[in-house]
Amino acid sequence: MKRLLSVLLVCCFLPLVTAADRPNIIYILLDDAGYGDLSCYGQTKFATPHIDQLAAEGMRFTDHYSGSTVCAPTRCCLMTGVHTGHSYVRGNREVKPEGQAAMPADIVTIPRLLKTAGYTTGAFGKWGLGAPGSPSDPAEHFDLFYGYNCQRQAHNYYPTHLWRNRVREPLDGKTYTAPLIMDEALQFVRDNKDRPFFAFLPLTIPHAAMHAPDDLMEVWRRKFSQFNSKIGRYSGPQVRNPIAAFAAMMTHMDDGVGELMALLQELKIDENTIVMLSSDNGPHKEGGHDPLFFDSNGPLKGHKRDVYEGGIRAPLIARWPGQIAPGSISQHVSAHWDMLPTFCELADTKIPAGIDGLSLVPELLGQGEQPEHEYLYWEFYERGGKRAVRFGNWKAVQLNLSGVDQKDGIELYQLDADIGEDNDVAALHPDVVRRAREYFAAAHEPSSFWSFGRKKKKK
Repeated sequence: MKRLLSVLLVCCFLPLVTAADRPNIIYILLDDAGYGDLSCYGQTKFATPHIDQLAAEGMRFTDHYSGSTVCAPTRCCLMTGVHTGHSYVRGNREVKPEGQAAMPADIVTIPRLLKTAGYTTGAFGKWGLGAPGSPSDPAEHFDLFYGYNCQRQAHNYYPTHLWRNRVREPLDGKTYTAPLIMDEALQFVRDNKDRPFFAFLPLTIPHAAMHAPDDLMEVWRRKFSQFNSKIGRYSGPQVRNPIAAFAAMMTHMDDGVGELMALLQELKIDENTIVMLSSDNGPHKEGGHDPLFFDSNGPLKGHKRDVYEGGIRAPLIARWPGQIAPGSISQHVSAHWDMLPTFCELADTKIPAGIDGLSLVPELLGQGEQPEHEYLYWEFYERGGKRAVRFGNWKAVQLNLSGVDQKDGIELYQLDADIGEDNDVAALHPDVVRRAREYFAAAHEPSSFWSFGRKKKKK
């Protein structure tokens, strides 16, 4: 009932953006970049000056969250505006020979909504929500898709092919794909400069293998020479000094963001384009990457596949010259499922009913009252099953849902006093734990595809 009330509030909210000033929308989604992997969020081992400039010229969010703690469900939450308690995709479901299990053919997504509002839509990077030729092949949603259909294929930055809509384009297995993908995104912006467009950039950096060309690696191998004997192995070629590779990848990605911003100015569409940047989950530990060395999760506990803050709290930066106050910082609690209603309001099109997201437009523009979530919720089915809920400054976490009675074992943290989730205060606040249990029950809807497994009977 409360979710329905939130949806009604959003649908009734008077739009702050009208058809006359609808912006182009660019949304950049990094892959496995942690909360501390950008220098504007505290990274000190390397710098991301172009992303830092986005933050300096726009708004930086401190309490933003990913849709999930791994790739596919995050993308589903982002695209459909719902959390994993009832999203269609709640984990990574692989299909052979390539791709992930498809969403339903009629599912409502951001690009479909924006196309009805007159936007041209393009996606450049990694999809992961429907295999080639499936009912949710990316070409079923976007006017143009270029990149990896399959997140498993995207473990390797030197693949044998990428996809352009439904056409498989062969590669030689020696070509670094990150600049190919960015170049396609830049061309899409050029081609659509005279009409409203939505460009979704789910970039692959810094996912999985720590791959970067030697010419990008050399300066970092000199800087981090103590790791030159370390070998990173994941998919594709092994890497000498994956520590240096991670820094090379991140700075290369940042340079691509700089190219994009320069292009907007060159085309004179900078002031009519909102650019947003986030990450799909916390930092990974694959391919020789060392998130401890880089302090990739900053002050947070946990990594990718955790529902502690380090696995799900994500950066969010938004820039729109003349509309978003430069250098502003928002502590508004938000999540990836807020993007769908935000983009609908920016495009001056109706927000669909039945979603969990709330438009961030009032917060971004500093106009009107920003609706707030009663709670944010996550569930995850790997590693024994786990779930989490944030409400106010409280965060409840429950682990091992496949093997214990689901009424037991709730951890409780007070984030304003303990952002690192070091002190479980559940025993001190039984009333708050009861409230968390109520949220767990309200947020979860059974699925024929996703189950925590049978509960263990008490003796």
